[in-house]
Amino acid sequence: MSAQVLEGLHDASRGGALPIVCDAASCTEGLLNMQRQARENEPYRALRFVDSVDFVHRSVLPHLPVSGLLGSLALHPTCSSTQLGTNPALAEIAHAVSKEVFIPAEWGCCAFAGDRGLFHPELTDSATSGQAQEIRDGPFDAYASTNRTCELGMTKATGHPYRHVLEILEEATAPADETVSRTTS
Repeated sequence: MSAQVLEGLHDASRGGALPIVCDAASCTEGLLNMQRQARENEPYRALRFVDSVDFVHRSVLPHLPVSGLLGSLALHPTCSSTQLGTNPALAEIAHAVSKEVFIPAEWGCCAFAGDRGLFHPELTDSATSGQAQEIRDGPFDAYASTNRTCELGMTKATGHPYRHVLEILEEATAPADETVSRTTS
C-alpha cells in the first residue's frame, strides 16, 4: 500500500515539484515514515510533505488580519505534532487567535491512536485523566488540536468540543458577516 500511495502522490505532485500539504499531523508523520522506508525508490525522495499547521504558520499567517480574537483557548498538542517539531507553530497560531493559550501541564498522548480509542475507550480515559481534569477546571472559549482523532478523544475526555486549530484561525480571520452566517446555518 505504501508503494501505491507514494506513487500516486509522486504523480499528483508532478514528481515532487508541488509540496503535499496534509491537514492531520499523524498523516504527515505517517507519509514521512513511508517515504523513509522507501529509500531505495529514488523518485520518492523528491516528495515534500508539509503539515498544514507548519504551512499556514510560515506561508499564510503573516498575511492574515485576525479580527475575531478569543479570550482563551485550550490547546492539545499531539504526539505527531511533537515528533514533527510543529508544536511551536501550533502554539503561535493559537496565540494569534486567542489572548490566552492554555496547554495543560499534564499534557500527553491522548491514546486515541487512529481508531483504538473507538474500540478501547479505556485507553483514552486513562491517558487523558490528568489533562482532562485541568481542562475541566477552567472554562475556555475554544478547544483546539491538530488531528481529528485526537480532537475526538479530547472531546470525549473533557466534554468540550475540540476542533482543528486551523478551523478556529479561519473563523478568526473571516469577515464578521461571513462568520455569523456560518455559525447560524
